[in-house]
Amino acid sequence: MRGPYQGVVPDETLAAELIRRVEEERRLAREARSVPGAIGRYRIGRCRDDNARALEAMVGRHGWPTADLVGEPASTAALMILLHAPDLGFQLTCRDLIAEAAADGGCPAVHHAYIADHCAVALGQPQFYGTRVDPATLAPYPLRHPMTVDERRRDVGLGPLGEQLRALRGGLGGVGGAESSNGL
Repeated sequence: MRGPYQGVVPDETLAAELIRRVEEERRLAREARSVPGAIGRYRIGRCRDDNARALEAMVGRHGWPTADLVGEPASTAALMILLHAPDLGFQLTCRDLIAEAAADGGCPAVHHAYIADHCAVALGQPQFYGTRVDPATLAPYPLRHPMTVDERRRDVGLGPLGEQLRALRGGLGGVGGAESSNGL
C-alpha cells in the first residue's frame, strides 16, 4: 500500500482542468443566485453535464483522478463534479474506483464516504456515513445502522453527525461534512 500522496508529481494539466471546471460551476451558481430563474438553472445544468462528460473521458483515459495523480485539491474537485453528474451508472462505477483508491491510500477515505452515501440515497437505500442531508428538513436521509454512524464517520475523518447537524441547523454549515452544507 502506498503512503498518502507521497513521492508522486501530480499531473498539472488534469489538475488545472478539474479545478477550473469546479470554479466555473461555483461562479455560475453565484450568478444564478443574483438572477433567479430558468436561465441560471439551465447554465448550471449545462456546466454540470459538460463537467461530467469531461470527467468521464478522464476516468476512461487515466482511471479515477486520485490525489496521487492530480493532487488532493483536484481529486476533491473531481469528486464534486462526480456528485453533480447526472448519470448514476457513472457515479456507481466511480464509487468502486474511489473505494479501491482509498483502500490503497491514493485518495482520502472521506471521498468514498461522500460518493457511497450519494449513491445509496439515489438508489433509495440507507446511507452509511450520514453525509447526505435533506435540505427541506435538515435531517439526514435514512442511515444504515444509525447507532454506529459516528464510528464510521470517525474512521473516514468526519466529525460526529450530531455536531454537524447542530452546526447546519444553526446556519454555520461545513463542519464535519454534510453534503448539502458544504457544496460537495
